[in-house]
Amino acid sequence: MSAKQHTLAAPATLEGTSLHTGEKVTLTLRPAPEGHGFKFRRIDLPDQPFIAASVDKVQTVERATTLAEGSVKVHTVEHIISALTGMGVDNAIIEMDANEPPIGDGSSRPFVELIKQAGVVEQGAYRRVWEIREPIHQETRDGTIVTIVPSKTFKVSVTNVGPDGRFTQYFSSEVTPETYEKEIAAARTFVYYEDVKPLLEKGLIKGGSLESAVVIRGNEIMSKEPMRFDNEFARHKALDIIGDLMLAGVRILGHVIAVKPGHGPNTQMAAKLKSEYLRMRSMVPADVVLPDGESVLDINEVLRILPHRYPFLMVDRIVDMVGDNKCTAVKNVTINEPFFPGHFPGHPIMPGVLQLEAMAQVSSVLMLRKPENTGKIGYFMSADNVKWRRPVLPGDTLFIDTEIIKMRGSIGQTSARCLVNGEVVSEAELKFVLMER
Repeated sequence: MSAKQHTLAAPATLEGTSLHTGEKVTLTLRPAPEGHGFKFRRIDLPDQPFIAASVDKVQTVERATTLAEGSVKVHTVEHIISALTGMGVDNAIIEMDANEPPIGDGSSRPFVELIKQAGVVEQGAYRRVWEIREPIHQETRDGTIVTIVPSKTFKVSVTNVGPDGRFTQYFSSEVTPETYEKEIAAARTFVYYEDVKPLLEKGLIKGGSLESAVVIRGNEIMSKEPMRFDNEFARHKALDIIGDLMLAGVRILGHVIAVKPGHGPNTQMAAKLKSEYLRMRSMVPADVVLPDGESVLDINEVLRILPHRYPFLMVDRIVDMVGDNKCTAVKNVTINEPFFPGHFPGHPIMPGVLQLEAMAQVSSVLMLRKPENTGKIGYFMSADNVKWRRPVLPGDTLFIDTEIIKMRGSIGQTSARCLVNGEVVSEAELKFVLMER
């Protein structure tokens, strides 16, 4: 799976009939910017509203997945989302002049062909892919089981179980654009004959026919063409679960194991996935935007900027910032510092290398002030012209002055010095490289 996000190279249009409403519909896939995700657009309505393909928008899941934003709805979204996900697209606008995509032959193959017609292009931003580290599991009273276990690839294993155990089938595959197109996309939707009448009474499947679905009556398969796979029903269940799980809003590396899946349990797992993902992301410290003007940053703000912790944090407070290039910080040196018992017993002196480290930490804060460096971390490259002029003792207040003297790309150079009572106690020229955390 590529590390970069992808969108469509050009718009592409498909016409057809929707499954449940029976309406004629024109669907157009359009490119979308980085980080956009999948959004449906009802161009037949005033203001042409958007609905995000998000589990938060799921309204009903009877025989299909329906999204709603207020009174605006889109039905049967799982096949098009599945095709976009399976074919490696991250960002797309799905325009429709009705409330449901065309059903085609009941598979996602028409959408795969549409995506190939449009073309797929790489974008600049990196794709976020969540690697599942602990199993996520759920069961329902009717015997549905959906479990996601750790895996270095995205894989689905599905067991379809019909009423009275009819047409129990199994399918398992890693999901890549190649395997999706070859092994999953062509699998058609199916319905049991005994369910057809209740669906019609509910005003559903008005556009249904043996050309758009496989009908099972007893142990007989009713279809306009031969079965495309000996386990076509299990493959279609895999197609559905790929689309439904993407409503969580994040791609995963994990092995999805599903027994008797359906849109209800699938979207419940998507909601659980989203919740777990947000919980995981909440443990990542938020980026700190440093002030543009003169400002003081207390220890809590310093802790949000620098990764250092006890006993290696050498900055207590930022007390001054001048322009983009100068910064002054304070380190209170107390007898409680962990290095004093050994440096030196009976004659405590702050090690010179830790004064150098204090200068480096303040230099990092100064360079991270630039918006393009937010969230990065500075690594030492060199220290030149280092001088120690007098000892730093317990009770001293160390003022650390830093100034950027050169900044080119991710590499910066600073001039720094430490002072006690206005007297320089140490100084150096430091070079860093800034990298993503």
